[in-house]
Amino acid sequence: MLDLKFLRDNPEIVKQNIRNKFQDAKLPLVDEVIALDEEKRKAKQEADALRANRNKVSKTIGMYMAKGMKEEAQAAKRLVTENSAALAALEAKETELDEKITKIMMTIPNIIDPSVPIGKDDSENVEVQRYGEPVVPDFEIPYHSDIMESFCGIDLDAARRVAGNGFYYLMGDIARLHSAVISYARDFMIDRGFTYCIPPYMIRAGVVTGVMSFAEMEAMMYKIEGEDLYLIGTSEHSMIGKFIDQIVDEKELPYTLTSYSPCFRKEKGAHGIEERGVYRIHQFEKQEMVVVCKPEESPVWFDKLWQNTVDLFRTLDIPVRTLECCSGDLADLKVKSIDVEAWSPRQKKYFEVGSCSNLGDAQARRLKIRVNGKDGKKYLAHTLNNTVVAPPRMLIAFLENNLNADGSVNIPVALRPYMGGKEKLIPTKK
Repeated sequence: MLDLKFLRDNPEIVKQNIRNKFQDAKLPLVDEVIALDEEKRKAKQEADALRANRNKVSKTIGMYMAKGMKEEAQAAKRLVTENSAALAALEAKETELDEKITKIMMTIPNIIDPSVPIGKDDSENVEVQRYGEPVVPDFEIPYHSDIMESFCGIDLDAARRVAGNGFYYLMGDIARLHSAVISYARDFMIDRGFTYCIPPYMIRAGVVTGVMSFAEMEAMMYKIEGEDLYLIGTSEHSMIGKFIDQIVDEKELPYTLTSYSPCFRKEKGAHGIEERGVYRIHQFEKQEMVVVCKPEESPVWFDKLWQNTVDLFRTLDIPVRTLECCSGDLADLKVKSIDVEAWSPRQKKYFEVGSCSNLGDAQARRLKIRVNGKDGKKYLAHTLNNTVVAPPRMLIAFLENNLNADGSVNIPVALRPYMGGKEKLIPTKK
């Protein structure tokens, strides 16, 4: 969410940013919120004047009574009553206008970084760099769920009977591999100086609206019926929410946190042939990284965060590339975002396995996360987040890139301690 004063002083900058994000339908909102803000400030001025006059008149009542001037005292009381009624109406108007302004401000997109490429949608995202050599083997690679089935490692039919589409049972070596990847990712981030956290898996509506846009909320979140609680779509939600309404000391920054959680998502929209199996699902687990820092430090942390993901995937022998998200592909709260995509030898293309985002002070403004500076002045923190690893989708890349012609799967050296020392997985079913 933008600073209202910034919008008021720079309406054309805000409008151009909206155009850059190809959201022209939102252009009238800028003038609308400016008009509402002007009306609110006028109501506040009138209310302040009424308060001052009421206080002034109230002081005369005692004086009139002391002098026996009952009629004058009664007139003063009537005026105070009239002022109080008018003041109540103005205060109600202020509240109503403030709610309207906040609702609009939460739909106006954040100002994107100047380095963000301008484009309408994800088809115009820009490749930044490749890491590792993408290889297509000389044998056919089965679909990922077929690879898992060769190890008796997945049961989608049972999951459909129990919970419907978009769920799964992982078993045996595949389940162990899933847990090994999560544990390895946890230790990988701890070794890089991040504090390990396990957060709440449900959050209140006030946190949800603080960390994401209304459009994202509607598309992603599961609501707990009858309660002010939502299942988290990622641990970033509850990790950033940890600082809601807090004033943190500048010397404590940055907070560098890595969190584990299950994640729950509606995943609305089309589900193509390549998104069956465990690619697009309603429930999965993820290791996340979150940073809360000073504004001037967020660009540096942004680069550190996506590099962590690249480094982790390379230790698991998975080629990856980074992709700069264009303006039209950025969620409204984001200043800048880079996706990490893993190589799929079967599809002969890359696919998304993680996303790194700098949200500037947008989440901090919504959640009132402030920093107490050295000079005693308070300012809003910057927040960033990035996926460390999100199996089981990550398992697709792992299995495809480590598969051998005989159906066995190599276990990279880094992961062997988490797999009981195994160097290779051997299929149990042909």
